[in-house]
Amino acid sequence: MSTRKQHLLSRHRRRKRLALLVALMVLAALGVLVAWWLPPLFLALGWIAHEAWFADHLFYSPQDDYRHAFPAETTQQVVTLADGHLRLGAPLAIGETLILELELQSTALGRWLDPHVRVGDDRQDFERGMRGRRYLNLSGQADALAQGELTISARFCRLPPKATLHVLRNPDYAERRMMVVAPHADDAELAAFGLYSRTSEVLIVTLTQGEIEASDYCRLGLDAGQAARLKGRLRSWDSLAVPLWGGVPQSRCVQLGYYCLQLPAMLAEPGQTFASRESGEADVRSARRHNPLVLPADRDGVPSGRNLHDDLVALLEHCRPEVIVMPHPELDPHADHVAATQALNQAVRDSRWKPELALLYANHLHDNDRWPMGPAGCGVALPPALAVLPPDALWSPCLDAEVQLDKAMALAMQHDLQGPLPLKKRLRRTIQRLLAGRHWPASGENEFFRKAVRRHELFWVRRFEH
Repeated sequence: MSTRKQHLLSRHRRRKRLALLVALMVLAALGVLVAWWLPPLFLALGWIAHEAWFADHLFYSPQDDYRHAFPAETTQQVVTLADGHLRLGAPLAIGETLILELELQSTALGRWLDPHVRVGDDRQDFERGMRGRRYLNLSGQADALAQGELTISARFCRLPPKATLHVLRNPDYAERRMMVVAPHADDAELAAFGLYSRTSEVLIVTLTQGEIEASDYCRLGLDAGQAARLKGRLRSWDSLAVPLWGGVPQSRCVQLGYYCLQLPAMLAEPGQTFASRESGEADVRSARRHNPLVLPADRDGVPSGRNLHDDLVALLEHCRPEVIVMPHPELDPHADHVAATQALNQAVRDSRWKPELALLYANHLHDNDRWPMGPAGCGVALPPALAVLPPDALWSPCLDAEVQLDKAMALAMQHDLQGPLPLKKRLRRTIQRLLAGRHWPASGENEFFRKAVRRHELFWVRRFEH
């Protein structure tokens, strides 16, 4: 977790504790002055209300504007929302990625039920109580839009009479030679399963074993170190085996075997050794035995920033990718994700092979743990961005129902996304289903089955500086 997100979460918890203290004082007064049974009754009702409507980790005001910037060459036009349809004022420009910028405002019910907009056969959700600038993803619906047949309607929010359509044109990057960089096993599937499963020349590189937070494996009679080593072995296997479900054989998958949450320290002190925090291991070669090629760190197995750098340079020069898929350094706050992109940028600068561009993804956000909001299978609206991001182009390829199902099954194979929900989360989902109208998919209980299995994948397109 990034320092910024830790600060936001700490502030969020402080405010909750203060609100709880005030509520307890009021309830205590009611119990003394009115009736003894009122405090427990209101405590139960308050807990239910919290789980239904106030449990989301939303670290900004839902009335803040999103602030996305687009490249200067992006085609845009004003469109009219009339009679339940989107009406163009000029012929639709050529481009496969369509983003509709508009002002939305939730209704009174939209403070308790998730506001959403239906565009054609798609649905895209936003924050309860929201008001301000938002961005709908219309990618995949260009034909209906061009013919004036694309319907639009809102539930629990109000649409404006006019909006701005941004049209971005990209080649199909699946036809390029590609390297997908995953800080952990499952990051490649979460962000880019649909993309890599139709790419003929792709190398999937996973940086870490994913061995931490392994206490669940202690139920097998293992101590903490043994449980972490088992989890590292399982997730390393996932990183090599699961891509085959998307048509990528093990011969085009590489596991570097470094340790979780150590990547930032490795970059800060490249000459130092950073062993696993939980498994007790300090030799990455145990996770590399099935790799299809020999890499520089195979000489000594030292988990250091220098070895990570040399491994990435060697992979760039071996794979010679035109496109690298990697985490978005400004949007994705996970410390290992930020460090992974920093390490890639350093390796590109020092490599003899220079890729053309990066496709950036965000599997996590600083400010909103529910994005993409709404049910699985729906579109991916642009995420909250309260500070202006670099004006990168966007590319949002579409996934049909068959590919979405395959993506869900790829996630189901990941050991870190398996297992039942804790009782607290199970109760919260039941309450939210009954009172807030939320739904989760049957494919898996982990939140990523809802967030990642969508009709769109979303990438920010950024050119490398050489």
